[in-house]
Amino acid sequence: MPGGRLTQQERQQIALGLADGLAYAEIARGLDRPTSTITREVMRNGGPTAYRADLAHRATEHRAHRRRRAAPRDPNTPPQAHGRDAEAVREYEETFATVFMQSGLPKMTARVLAGLYTADTGSLTASELAGRLQVSPASVSKAITFLESQGLIRRERDERRRERYVVDDDVMYQSTMASARATAHLGEVARQGVGILGPGTPAAARLENIARFIDFVSESIARAADQAREILHTKPETTSDGVT
Repeated sequence: MPGGRLTQQERQQIALGLADGLAYAEIARGLDRPTSTITREVMRNGGPTAYRADLAHRATEHRAHRRRRAAPRDPNTPPQAHGRDAEAVREYEETFATVFMQSGLPKMTARVLAGLYTADTGSLTASELAGRLQVSPASVSKAITFLESQGLIRRERDERRRERYVVDDDVMYQSTMASARATAHLGEVARQGVGILGPGTPAAARLENIARFIDFVSESIARAADQAREILHTKPETTSDGVT
């Protein structure tokens, strides 16, 4: 069943698909599974080049056994709100972190970011993150430093003067704009090579095409981010009778 745990036979099919160079989505369709399930399975068991079906199956059984025998979570960890299934939330956070890992974030950094995004408050302290993820405060601190440098989070002080790490809609906008600027810089560097390698040469022509492509992409990203921010952050007008 699509919602059940992967079987050993399914893991063997995943391994065969990876060996054939199939995309996660294609493997997922063949197994009638969500793409996120295949992505998470592969990324948590060595990645596409090191995935082994038998090792992955044993590791999953070991994790399930360890969870059944696990000690109670840190008392500082807040209970699940709104009647949520704690196990389903944990699995979703793991899936979300896997997506961030695919985009290039280190594992702990991805887990911290996923934890912040799935917190109702959109902000957590270092101790809250450490308790939520069951990791050391030092690991959280290192991840936070990287995320802040990339514009993915921001810091603020709460009423108790504690430092909190925050994600919100505007942080995503700032991160997208930073990505657009970084992409544009790559285009600038590519264009510098045109003069160095000599206009009219094959290498220079290649770099010019790269620069033109990147110019278009970076400008499109920035324009789309501005438009999305304006639309999503604009509150609907309310008439005198209270109708929006």
